[in-house]
Amino acid sequence: MALTEKTITDLIEVLSTGHLQVREASIIEKDGVVIAKTFHRFVITPGDDISDKEQKIKDIAAAVWTPEVLANFENK
Repeated sequence: MALTEKTITDLIEVLSTGHLQVREASIIEKDGVVIAKTFHRFVITPGDDISDKEQKIKDIAAAVWTPEVLANFENK
């Protein structure tokens, strides 16, 4: 009987303002079968420091945070 726990980023939503809404799932498995799953969400604002985030978040931010999006956010 082996229990394992892992956390994965399972959802990244792009809002019209350029914010990234990220959902992480914490999964506990027993012998490869999911027995528990909980979620944690956080929002990343355009221009935030994302150097400590995983690569797929960086890639999406690079595509979404155009100079226009960043300027619009700064002006609000």
